[in-house]
Amino acid sequence: MKYKIPMTTTITGKNQITLPAAIAAKLGLTNGTRIEWTVGRRPDEIRGRILPDPATLAAQLHGAGRAHLRKGQDPLRDLLRERELDDRDDAAGARR
Repeated sequence: MKYKIPMTTTITGKNQITLPAAIAAKLGLTNGTRIEWTVGRRPDEIRGRILPDPATLAAQLHGAGRAHLRKGQDPLRDLLRERELDDRDDAAGARR
């Protein structure tokens, strides 16, 4: 993204910067937005990549493993059954 007028920021004593409001607004960045920083190809270049928020990541992953299940396989049902059996075993052990 190129701008006709450069925007300058200064690094604070705690290595923090303030992102110019015009850039934040253009990119739709809000409080809590995470940015991944890397060193660029040139020694005087840094790059920032906006990371998706956790809710977006979860939505993207939702159902991703279904393609790897065999027909009739239900891992959630199996997990709940396993926990139910563990609870019964724990209860039986407590009565002894």
